[in-house]
Amino acid sequence: MHDISRRKILAATAAGAVSTLALATNAQGGESIPQPRRSGHGGTDPGPRNLVRDRENPDLIVPPSTDHGTLPNLRFSFSDSHVRQESGGWTRQITEREFGVSKNIAGVNMRLNAGGVRELHWHKEAEWAYMLYGSARITAIDAQGRNFVDDVGVGDLWYFPGGIPHSIQGLGPDGCEFLLVFDSGGFDEDSTFVLSDWFKHTPTEVLSKNFSVDASWFGHTPDPSELYIFKAAVPDPLGAEKLLGAEPVQPGFSHKMLTQMPIRTGSGSVRITDSTVFAASKTIAAALVEIEPGGLCELHWHPNGDEWQYYIEGKGRMGVFGSSGQARTFDYQAGDVGYVPYAMGHYIENTGDGPLRFLEVFKSSYYADLSLNQWLALTPPALLQAHLKLDSNVVSKLRKEKHPIVPL
Repeated sequence: MHDISRRKILAATAAGAVSTLALATNAQGGESIPQPRRSGHGGTDPGPRNLVRDRENPDLIVPPSTDHGTLPNLRFSFSDSHVRQESGGWTRQITEREFGVSKNIAGVNMRLNAGGVRELHWHKEAEWAYMLYGSARITAIDAQGRNFVDDVGVGDLWYFPGGIPHSIQGLGPDGCEFLLVFDSGGFDEDSTFVLSDWFKHTPTEVLSKNFSVDASWFGHTPDPSELYIFKAAVPDPLGAEKLLGAEPVQPGFSHKMLTQMPIRTGSGSVRITDSTVFAASKTIAAALVEIEPGGLCELHWHPNGDEWQYYIEGKGRMGVFGSSGQARTFDYQAGDVGYVPYAMGHYIENTGDGPLRFLEVFKSSYYADLSLNQWLALTPPALLQAHLKLDSNVVSKLRKEKHPIVPL
């Protein structure tokens, strides 16, 4: 045997011994190492492996025995998204390119420092937003020349229809962070229509004619690359002059979701916001769901479109039923995005020690769901018995009223 080959074998053997020792050390330290085995099936995984990821996704390593088939991946994390850093903050996105199953909805997570501005712009897609941190000022006008300016804080929403020009600016003391949702999976932050870009690509003589001023006043616009999210002074508090003499947009483009009366059970709550309570939001409906430890968002499905989820707090798992015997289980934590294709049955369970909070978002003007429990309760008992052979104790416990979070 050549010396080089001998050295390679010895090095690999040593590396394997170190790896085995490291695993043993972790086990002795009391931190369990997940292994892809259960009840005489599977086996150990000696590595290489990413233990952090494996611990985050126990239902991929050891799926419930009820999982079956080849449903697509229904989880993607903003932590795996490219971060675009600018002078006034940062942004990252999850679109169809990153998350192939998400054909109808795309999401953007954005941070604006105090005074930081997301430049005046517009886009073909409608924009729905949920404020995660801090406060921001939003501005817009509509096609009737009506004006809109508002300050929004944690739990507030805004909605700008496609084509409506708008801006967002972080306020003091520490700016803001928010989630943006667009009603197309093909959305791209780089495809927006940006104010400085239009000025940069319009002849100065045309600008002169359009604004009825001398052409010498133009030609000083900063390069668009400097303005996408840029530094600016924190604006003064809103005053009576905020509409600049124009009529206000009606209905308004913002909504305070947390002021809504939730649907409560003993183990959680749901706030539903669609066009019936937020009239401007014509293409996006949403629900803010909170589940206590051990609680369950009941087995259900949605008859009006795909469900896009954003996890705000806690840990949970979702089981999805896709017909033809297909079923998969996925684990989620804060910053993750989940997806349920149209009409697929699913449940969501809190698997953590604290509350689980997440948003459900739909490309629809209205929110709708169908409860498995309620369906069975309202089905003639003889027909139900012929299908499932359910014990009479189960039938007697069926609920004719819908409980989005199962009462515990």
